[in-house]
Amino acid sequence: MLLPEDFFDLQEYEHGDVFQPDAPVWTALDRLPAYIASFFNRTWPLFNYVGTVDRPLVIIGSTVRNDLDIRPSGANNVVQAFEGESLVENAAIIMPGAYLFDNRIIVGPRTVIEPGVLIKGPTILGADTKVRQGAYLRGNCLIGNRCVVGHTTEIKGSIMMDGAKAGHFAYIGDSILGKDVNLGAGTKLANLKIIPGPITIAANRKHYKTNRRKLGAILGDRTETGCNSVASPGTLMERDSIVFPCTAVPGGYYPRKSNIRPSPPCIEIGDSR
Repeated sequence: MLLPEDFFDLQEYEHGDVFQPDAPVWTALDRLPAYIASFFNRTWPLFNYVGTVDRPLVIIGSTVRNDLDIRPSGANNVVQAFEGESLVENAAIIMPGAYLFDNRIIVGPRTVIEPGVLIKGPTILGADTKVRQGAYLRGNCLIGNRCVVGHTTEIKGSIMMDGAKAGHFAYIGDSILGKDVNLGAGTKLANLKIIPGPITIAANRKHYKTNRRKLGAILGDRTETGCNSVASPGTLMERDSIVFPCTAVPGGYYPRKSNIRPSPPCIEIGDSR
């Protein structure tokens, strides 16, 4: 109960070591800073890069270049790097106008960071991920492959596993998003209670002390939230759950395939006379 295996399939997840199999799932957030820091005990491509990006930075393996052309290409107009007319394979791209607050940033192959993004380290971004204009990554972010950190989305102290998407106007604080989780536009994963004190999780007539003042949501694989939904601090949902639009979710534990709906709307259609 409340173990990582109840929420996620970790067999193919490259960062599975951040979780302890026999410890509550939220303890991964306690381990996250040290886990991310371990990737910066050696050199990495962006070691010497801090500040506003004024020319496109193209990361190819362990090399960073700023003399290549970038432009949309292909049927989906994906931003790619070119040397002359030759496509540069597996290139990660940081577009002009992005701001790297410090140098503790790792960017995986084919990932694109758009103008107006601000990234604080330590942050790790996997392959084939999109960080869209205006996103704010506040550090201790572990973001997997094929993820989307969308326009004006803010994330801090959190894990996004492979395929997780927060495409529009989201807040993700001290949270874990499982594989292929999708946050509808305007989703907020609140992480701090109004009433002071550590967060406690109620599940199956038991109370579990997290010993965390801040804890957002832990959303199991393939969970989806509707637009403008809000998860209260300490919300744990197992796999394949759904939160309907405009729903305020009370903190606590929700089993697999939960459907969480708002109260019946008080709307009458027709002649009110």
